[in-house]
Amino acid sequence: MSNLKQLLFPEHLPPALLALADGRVFHGFSFAAGGHRVGEVVFNTAMTGYQEILSDPSYAGQLVTLTYPHIGNTGVNDVDNESPRVQAAGLIVREYHDKPSSWRNQKILSQFLKDNNVVAITGVDTRALTNHLREHGAMKACIMTAESGQTPDQQAAIAKARAFVGLAGMDLAKEVTLTSQQEWSEGRYDLSQQAFRKSASTPHHVVCYDFGIKQQIMRILHDMGCRVTLVPAQTPAAEVMAMQPDGVFMSNGPGDPAACHYAIEACREFLQADMPFFGICLGHQILALALGGRTEKMKYGHHGANHPVMDEAGQQVMITSQNHSFCVAEEGLPGELEVTHRSLFDQSIQGFKHRQKPAYAFQGHPEASPGPHDAVSVFNGFIDAMRQRKQQEKAHA
Repeated sequence: MSNLKQLLFPEHLPPALLALADGRVFHGFSFAAGGHRVGEVVFNTAMTGYQEILSDPSYAGQLVTLTYPHIGNTGVNDVDNESPRVQAAGLIVREYHDKPSSWRNQKILSQFLKDNNVVAITGVDTRALTNHLREHGAMKACIMTAESGQTPDQQAAIAKARAFVGLAGMDLAKEVTLTSQQEWSEGRYDLSQQAFRKSASTPHHVVCYDFGIKQQIMRILHDMGCRVTLVPAQTPAAEVMAMQPDGVFMSNGPGDPAACHYAIEACREFLQADMPFFGICLGHQILALALGGRTEKMKYGHHGANHPVMDEAGQQVMITSQNHSFCVAEEGLPGELEVTHRSLFDQSIQGFKHRQKPAYAFQGHPEASPGPHDAVSVFNGFIDAMRQRKQQEKAHA
């Protein structure tokens, strides 16, 4: 073993492997929890934000490959989580580093993963793995670590990968959602004050459906003047309407949107009531389905923080954060919807609005975390719709 390999992959780390359903195997070393995990393996091209990625509920059921090679060098802290725990099924990296250099570090990444019982493998040729996924598509896989000093069973890992049911048809939103209604009153983090902002004025009441919502979304809504009420994924529309909200928001989340029949039906009721509506990621897809559109599984999805998106109205390019394996199909797009944003990678639909109703949707993640904030302005249409509805109600009172 070379000196470089000894430095990057210490001999005290137990062996591990990543087995793909097509039979390809990548060998490496375990640096987190032991055992095995199955899921759909995807790649994320972000250069920062591994903690936010791992704690994003949209990654439930997925084994995340990070294409940036050096992972762990900023550690983990209590502030940057996007949910209370690690949501990804597993982590695959090229080089894990356990000596963080960030002044914000509170815990090393390996301990963070162990505390959440998540498996992770280092020493994988992530360039080769990413190229394989780009050519063949995201696929079922298994990460397996050694047990009792033994070498992981390669054939057993391949069999487990092939036995995974896959994400198509899987409703994971109801698995990651909160169990009871909650209020949210926290804004974005002020690094200079080392505290979350608190807005003195929240004139708009927004009910947010939690399909696996990222906390940064709620923080932006709070900073834009919204009192946020979180509700579980399967909350009936009538129950939400009884709260007399100014607007309804449907969040990001994992799994197949077509499986979320309860959310699609609730969305139809909000549209019928002309309720201001905004959907991000899974919520974007649900709005399209509620109007008779279709969604489809992508070859390897969009996962990263460097995706260019064209704002069709202003003809401006935004660099955005993305995390989705399904998209709204171009064919059969309902005539009521006007496309507002497109991906410059593949021209897939990234945003639309209803032509007659105050309903808006965006496929990417305008809240970033991690990533650039170019797209945060897509919240504005929703906020304006609530403001206009209040003005109309006041004028007719």
